Amino acid sequence: MTTASAPSAPALLGGDQTVSGPAATELMSLGTRHAHDPTVVRGDDGTYFMFCTDALGGPRTSPDGAPHPPAGVHVRTSPDLVTWTWAGTALDGVPAEAQAWTGAPGLWAPEVVRWPGAAGDPACFHMYYSASTFGSNTSAIGLAVADSLAGPWTTSGLVVRTRAGEQTQNAIDAAVTWDGDGSPWLTYGSFFSGIYTLRLDPSTGLALTPGDLGVCIARRAHSVEAAVEGVFIVHRPEARTHRYVMFASYDSLFSTYNVRVATSEHITGPYRDRAGNLMTDTDLPPGSVGTPVLVGHQLTGGPAWIGPGHNSVLTVPADGTGDTGDAGDAGDAADFMVHHVRLAQDPTEHTAQVRRLVWTASGWPAVSPQPYAGEGPGVPTTVHAGGPDPRLAGVWDVLDLRDQPVAGPTGPVTASRLVDVVDGDLRRTGAADVVVLTAFDWVAGRETVCFTGYTADETAISGTLTSPALR
Repeated sequence: MTTASAPSAPALLGGDQTVSGPAATELMSLGTRHAHDPTVVRGDDGTYFMFCTDALGGPRTSPDGAPHPPAGVHVRTSPDLVTWTWAGTALDGVPAEAQAWTGAPGLWAPEVVRWPGAAGDPACFHMYYSASTFGSNTSAIGLAVADSLAGPWTTSGLVVRTRAGEQTQNAIDAAVTWDGDGSPWLTYGSFFSGIYTLRLDPSTGLALTPGDLGVCIARRAHSVEAAVEGVFIVHRPEARTHRYVMFASYDSLFSTYNVRVATSEHITGPYRDRAGNLMTDTDLPPGSVGTPVLVGHQLTGGPAWIGPGHNSVLTVPADGTGDTGDAGDAGDAADFMVHHVRLAQDPTEHTAQVRRLVWTASGWPAVSPQPYAGEGPGVPTTVHAGGPDPRLAGVWDVLDLRDQPVAGPTGPVTASRLVDVVDGDLRRTGAADVVVLTAFDWVAGRETVCFTGYTADETAISGTLTSPALR
């Protein structure tokens, strides 16, 4: 195992937590702080690029009065998915066509993908950016193209546009997935009438049918303000029933945000959670649809986090070259969930986190309880929690989403609890369908192992091995 040692482990928020000095110094010390709606792509040279919402745009200034970086999709780079460095903006402000349609002061939720070239042509990169104003569905998703992740990026028109009073959809939060036939699809939507997916032209990257708004694949009741957004769909071609896996963010961005999953045999749905509920069912209690996998939480002795969500998925093939948009289909490829989260004591402090994403024996995704610290892909071991295992004996810090969250002043937090598993039988924690993998314990500052998966009653559960078993 190649986990970072305690002295060299990065600060959990990324970079220097003190903000002082000139604006340039502040930017270089940001790390992943204020990275919102992140997506990560691996360049041909192994450099990782994180593209995110212009969370620092607008009138905010640094302590010395200098302006924060302008709008145009904020970018950070990393050699290892752990240490991140500010790299500037991808675009020179809001593209004219998107600005004219929406009046947006900045850009939101970019999706960046490696785009295959036509026969004989090299691949390039497509960026699908969102322009809107908060709470309005006068919105647009635009396209920019580049030969390199470092740019320069050239705008190439609007892919989807919606206007308040004319359409019920909201054209933001783009994500791209290739189906089993190799056709690209754009999934988008936020609140209003739900989440939609439409087929793209593989040559241009624009809508295959101009003006197409797609088909609805997820929605929520208006009793909860139809709060669903930030959907990302993973294609797993080797799966039988869970071929397309939907990650969706539910509830309030600033407090109750959480990530839920559902699966389908077809990219256009229907998508069902582990209980069999349809993601388009608005008659069921709104909190019962979608299987939660990441919520506001606090591990024993660690900081409290609220509002995790708007995730993307990065897949790094085993040979370490490039990246793929199809998680789980590249042999021993490593999958990662990238998302933002907020500190419970100060929700204005948000940051991006990267976590290992694994697949249980039942074919469902599960998220590591620990942010990634460079321990390497390792070889996750599928464990059915069917009996004693001395390798897993010890005290586990267990995060069980069956436990009732505590309603704090800034949002609900589910607390972990210590469970003594003397014989290493993970069933004693409630686990049933889980994966064990290497990890770095951010609280203890050391290498360890963790597990993640589900209980017998289809609820997410995870744990971190904290010490030898009590006697």
